[in-house]
Amino acid sequence: MSKKKITSMDVAKLAGVSQSTVSRVFGSGANVSEKKRNQILEAAELLGYQPNAIARGLITNKTNMIGIVMRNIQNPFYPEVLEKFYTRLAEKGYHLIFMNSEHNFVQEDEISHLIEYHVDGVIITDALLSSSAVQRFLKNDIAIILFNRYIENPDYSAVFCDNFYAGQEIGNYLVKTGHKHFAFISGPLETSTTIDRKKGFEQALAKHGYFDIAVEIGNYSYESGFEAAKKLLQSNKIVDSIFCGNDITALGAIDAAKSLGYNIPEDLSVIGFDDINMASWPSYSLTTWKQPIEDMVNQTIDLLLHEMDEEEKSVSSHALPGELIIRGSVRQRE
Repeated sequence: MSKKKITSMDVAKLAGVSQSTVSRVFGSGANVSEKKRNQILEAAELLGYQPNAIARGLITNKTNMIGIVMRNIQNPFYPEVLEKFYTRLAEKGYHLIFMNSEHNFVQEDEISHLIEYHVDGVIITDALLSSSAVQRFLKNDIAIILFNRYIENPDYSAVFCDNFYAGQEIGNYLVKTGHKHFAFISGPLETSTTIDRKKGFEQALAKHGYFDIAVEIGNYSYESGFEAAKKLLQSNKIVDSIFCGNDITALGAIDAAKSLGYNIPEDLSVIGFDDINMASWPSYSLTTWKQPIEDMVNQTIDLLLHEMDEEEKSVSSHALPGELIIRGSVRQRE
């Protein structure tokens, strides 16, 4: 026989109070005497009562639930990000509702699920929001933050790595180490991450007099990095270095180069972006740009919680610097 679920009515009966008084204690806490509060808490502990978070949220208009939407969960960067968000939010008393979107744009049913859970805020990582989606969230008083990307003329705030600066520094570093024939394997061209990394890289190289850069379009996956690198290396173009839009792309590019008989870094230098755990594996020893994940996650949460408490929503963008991590995949040719 299944155990009967303890309800607020059971607590009320044992404590000798009304159900609405129990609801107030586990909700807003308003208009309840200290004596009744203690009676209710003692009864709840005795019965093992656990209040329903969503029901409590209907009373307080605050569920302490935060939604997070991720699309490219196969990218090792994002599970690491998810873990940090979960840990930090839990420390602050918030519950995380994870949603893995299969589309570039967050879908209507995904928006509806988050609204039905009465989330207080939403963090969007690598998916896009339509203007109608934004309005649905804002109409339901749900704060929105973009993580690791931004859009022009936004209706919501964003926290991201300074990708333009990073692209510049990577370009300067490859020139400094004696490279002359450059390639870039991108992610999806419509995202701010790709646009800024590519633009910074190209502008840095142009300042040194290098304008002919081979570009292959990828999708921030191992497979796209592998195929793009093979295409580059089997073409008639001379390439002595490849900047990959992220680390998992770079790992695919390294394996593709090795499969074609290239030695890394003697014949070809490869540099990535993110500094995922696999980047430090001896078989890759990937030079990469380290995103300041700790700072990005903390600032995203602080900004989101602030906006959840504000009557008037203010929009701001925050670009955080990262750092170049030098390992063994770039040949030193000074």
